[in-house]
Parts: sequence; structure tokens; C-alpha cells
Amino acid sequence: AFAARMLAAKFSSPAGIFGDRLSSMDVIFTLWAVFRASAVMLLFQQTGAVINQVAFLLDVIGGYFIFRFLIRDDEDIYRTIRTFAVITFVIGGCMLYEKLFMVNVFGLLGGVSEVPDVRLGSARAQGPFEHSLLAGTFGATFLPLFFLLWKSGQSKVLAILGMIGSTLMTMTSASSTPMLAYYAGVLGILCWPLRKHLRLVRWGMVTVLVGLHLVMKAPVWFLIQRVDVVGGSSGYHRAMLVNDFIMHFSDWWLIGTKDNPAWGSNMWDLCNQYVAEGQTGGLITFICFVTMICMCFSKIGTARKAVEGESAKEWYFWLLGSTLFAHVVAYFGISYFDQTRFAWFAFLAIVLAATAPYLAVKIVEEKPKPIGYARPKPAYASYPGLRPKTFGVMKRPTTFKSRLS
Repeated sequence: AFAARMLAAKFSSPAGIFGDRLSSMDVIFTLWAVFRASAVMLLFQQTGAVINQVAFLLDVIGGYFIFRFLIRDDEDIYRTIRTFAVITFVIGGCMLYEKLFMVNVFGLLGGVSEVPDVRLGSARAQGPFEHSLLAGTFGATFLPLFFLLWKSGQSKVLAILGMIGSTLMTMTSASSTPMLAYYAGVLGILCWPLRKHLRLVRWGMVTVLVGLHLVMKAPVWFLIQRVDVVGGSSGYHRAMLVNDFIMHFSDWWLIGTKDNPAWGSNMWDLCNQYVAEGQTGGLITFICFVTMICMCFSKIGTARKAVEGESAKEWYFWLLGSTLFAHVVAYFGISYFDQTRFAWFAFLAIVLAATAPYLAVKIVEEKPKPIGYARPKPAYASYPGLRPKTFGVMKRPTTFKSRLS
């Protein structure tokens, strides 16, 4: 029913659902989903794979465009963040109970385990999610958005509750990936003074990574192996996952591969979103996914420059960028495969709705004038001797400033 309503609005409204046409992000997202689903169908060539991927398309395309339909302006954005603040606070409290008493209250409803996993004597709460990594990442990536809610003054109480819930979800998951995503969000907020030097920062990071790759005994991506925030992390597995992904490029570049379990120990576990995109859908899917991230950064950066000098608006876009940075870091340690992906879709919709007005102004300003363009002459120009006062135009009052000019 909701999909029918969206289609009816698209064809009946003069401006349609998303403006005059779908944005470039909408097109790239749709291509990503279609290419990925098609690759899996071609790779397995089984009825079960077709059914699975049709369900995948229904989830991702339906979920994404519903958020695009519902989130259109700042009011919708803040309403969405307030809603997630309440959700995060409730789940955070339940995950704290799960960690302390070893009972997952969501597991009592079915669908997830009633008893949390334990690693090195520490319970890894997972709440209503399929894994503790996903639960912690869900909370961690929302931290900058809750700070935005507090900074804007929209609802400081809900902002504080959201930040508490975000912290609880991150800590009780007892996993390194959520902690790193949490730190990435905090780092993004603290880097506010560097907002005018981001080009230097980016090139500096690239230079450092290239330099390390040249001097290290192992490839630079084996730095992942050294990341262990909470103890017991499988950093070596993640480093080898990236290494095998690069070394077996010829196996997956066309339509992905189903032979990755034979590459090494536990290579079936695609706990890296970038690797998962390539091995599941091939090079085109991987490029589409990375393109979406790059487009988001570009849109946020362009919008922030458009409001330069307006501190509140600059903070608005800076915190959106910090949230995106948290997701980018999280993707190195987990691939979203449950309801966590809908948080990602909601964030994409938020970015597009927030930046659209400023990008539209920029497009109008930069639109080139056609060859031979001349400013149209006023109506009285065709009648010699007539002045604007003939048409009832009031003279501007003479002021001291105008006399000087």
C-alpha cells in the first residue's frame, strides 16, 4: 500500500516524490542493488538464490526509497534522529541488563539468542540484532547525530538519552569494531578546527599510508592485525581477508565468487563491507558502493562550504560528515546484514535531504549562460523619451551614501 502511494505521488505530483527527477545517488544506489542481486543469481543459478535476491531487492530498494519519501527536510531529519535516540536508549538499557544478568530480553521474544556469547570472560550483548558487532556498531554510528540534536537545541533531553544509549550499546557489545566506530565519530567531532584544511589532512593520510606500505615488511593493510581495543579481536583474520581479496582479484571481479572459503581459514566470514561487496557482486558492485560513500562526502563538503560563516549550519554538515566517517571505519570490521542496514539507508536519506537545497543553489549559480545571451531590455526601452516613472516606478530616496557613490 505504501509503495502504491509512493508511485501515485510520483506521477500525480508536479514535482514528484524526490523533486523533478531521481538524484544521481538514487540511480547509483539502485544500480548497486540490481548489480549485486543479479551477480548472486548468475553465480549460483538456483531457485533458492533467485528467491533470496528478490527478497534482498525488496528490502534494500523498498527500505531506501521509503526513507527517501519520508525524509525530505530539516524537520523530518530531526524527527528521525529523535526517534532513533529513543530506540537507542531503550536498546542500550536492555543490552546493559543482558550483560549484567546474561539474559537477552529480546531473545525471549524469539529470533535471537536468549543467552549472550562470552569471550575471554566478558559477555557480548547483542540485543535485537543478529550479532554483537552489529548491535554495537548501530549505537556507535549514531553518536554524532545525537550530538547534532544536542547542538541544534532541538531536544537536549533526547540528545542526552541517545548519547547514553549509544555509549551503552557500544560498551556492552564488547567488540573492537563498534569501539573504533565510536572513536571515529568522536574524532570527527574533535577535528572541527581543521575543517578548512581537510585537503591537507586527506593528502597527509594518503602520504603516510603509502610511506608505511613502502617501509613495512608486510602490506599496509596488515595494520588491521594490530587493532585490538577490547581483547580477543580477530585482527589477523580481517587483515588476511583484505589480503586474499586483493590477491584473488581475478576470481571475483566479474560477478563475485563462491569459492572464497577455499582461500584460507574462515574466509567464508565476510566481516568487511568492502570485501563483501566485491566478493558478492563483483567489481561493478564494489565500485557502486564506494561511489555512494564518495558522493555523500562530496555533497556534505559542498553544502558545508555553501554555509561557511554560519556556525550552526557548518556544525550541522560537519556532524553529518562525522557520522559518515564512523560508518566508513565500521565497514572495515563488519558487513551490515540485518536491520542495521536500514540505519545506513536512513542516513543516506538524511544526507540527501540535508544537502539538496544548497546543492540546488550551487547548480543554478554555476549554470552557464547560452551563447549570445543578453540581459532582456526593459519595456520602456522601445519608446524613446519615456522613463521608468511613466510606468509608476518610484524613485529611490537620495541618501548620503548614494550621493557618495
